[in-house]
Amino acid sequence: MTKRSVENLFMSYIKISPAKGLNGVIKIPGDKSISHRAVILGALSCGDTNIHNFLYAQDTMRTVQIFQDMGVEIQGADSGSTNITIYGKGLQGLKPPTNVLYAGNSGTTMRLMLGVLAGQKFKTVITGDESLKKRPMHRVVEPLQLMGTKIYNGKDGNFAPLTVQGGKLKAIKYIMPVASAQVKSAVLLAGLWADGETVITESVKSRDHTERMLKFFGARIHKKGNKIAIKKTDKFVGKKVSVPGDISSAAFFLAAGCFCKNSDLMLLNVGINPTRIGIITVLKKMGADIEIINKHKEGFEPVADIRVKSSNLKGIIIEGGIIPKLIDEIPIIAVAASFAKGKTIIRNAQELKFKESNRIISIITNLRKLGVTVEELNDGMVIYGGEPLIGANLDSYGDHRIAMSMAIAGLSAIGETKINDTECINTSFPEFMDILEEIRQ
Repeated sequence: MTKRSVENLFMSYIKISPAKGLNGVIKIPGDKSISHRAVILGALSCGDTNIHNFLYAQDTMRTVQIFQDMGVEIQGADSGSTNITIYGKGLQGLKPPTNVLYAGNSGTTMRLMLGVLAGQKFKTVITGDESLKKRPMHRVVEPLQLMGTKIYNGKDGNFAPLTVQGGKLKAIKYIMPVASAQVKSAVLLAGLWADGETVITESVKSRDHTERMLKFFGARIHKKGNKIAIKKTDKFVGKKVSVPGDISSAAFFLAAGCFCKNSDLMLLNVGINPTRIGIITVLKKMGADIEIINKHKEGFEPVADIRVKSSNLKGIIIEGGIIPKLIDEIPIIAVAASFAKGKTIIRNAQELKFKESNRIISIITNLRKLGVTVEELNDGMVIYGGEPLIGANLDSYGDHRIAMSMAIAGLSAIGETKINDTECINTSFPEFMDILEEIRQ
């Protein structure tokens, strides 16, 4: 390239011009969900936990800082390293923080930490930024209250800041009303301190990183069918954890490789957990040329390399049980659908309303600005694809996945696309713009 075709001004906004093609090999940063959980279980274990390929991003560092505030020594993270060591304090070793715990924009941090704080014998207050304080917490709070935890905010305990009075917990049998890995994880974590056996029943399976990691660390957990049971645990020991590449981050380049002309991308060491590969299933159904190679297992998670080439995509229906396996990837799937021939219908995705933004509205508004015909559904959208996209002035709505999805859309739009308020990309994928610059032609 003779000049920068991607402009990045302190991440306050980005400008994208059309790409002639995408080519190269990409090392995807560590999985955000697994990085959060590795820090949590490492802090609660006895002995050292070494985490390789830790995702250094704003969201994961909120979890790190919260445990540091409760007396856990964590080496390497503050310097930006992707290899960190956690000197665990055990299940009874956390200290009362002297300040309010701050989760920033990280819903994962907030919800999973509520499960951890439920088991502590001290009172804490946890809060987040203005966006996170608008996201409902009652689905996590309700089962934790059934276990004996007092969680409140002066009203109903639905929004942060939340005060948590932990202590003696009792096991419960809980039927998940909706598929949510964060709610499930909070209850399982609280179950480490609860007398008896806590049993969770899922009607639709959500991502299972927490169950896998709890078992790996030595917690008393087992699964049978759609039930997950965990017993009170005295202690478990630190481990070496290798974090696979994040398929939710890989999704942007998987989609781009499909609809951008003259593209051939290889994504290395990406997690292919069966509860997370809905993006691959959907893109293949749309006609994507995707090949999964070098399948193997690292620790408790399956990984592989993924090759994607330019493809002729067609519209499909996306609904039902696959939605929990791709809920975070729907923004970029919607972009891919805009380039696909025909109609794509996305249903049963009402969970999108409770993310960093109301993603149904965020996606539809931006796609319409790009010239795409989109119908809004109460639980999704209908996208009429196949017509040229025209570059436009777009808004991230402070949502990292919206910002990155619209940047990818700009690669194949006519003219320049500008996305405003893109500092949010740093919450999950700080390297996104650098990688994009390296692979585009």
